[in-house]
Amino acid sequence: MEFKRFNKRKKPNFIRGIILVLLLFIIVYLWMHAEQFIEMFFSPKA
Repeated sequence: MEFKRFNKRKKPNFIRGIILVLLLFIIVYLWMHAEQFIEMFFSPKA
């Protein structure tokens, strides 16, 4: 009965997958705009 264990697969957790994809997009966005954020935080305020 080797084939029985393949039937008991766990359902994918879609919510966790969506959250991971959103985090990935946020990290990529921040990485692309890191220079602007650094200038915004460390620029001398006039």
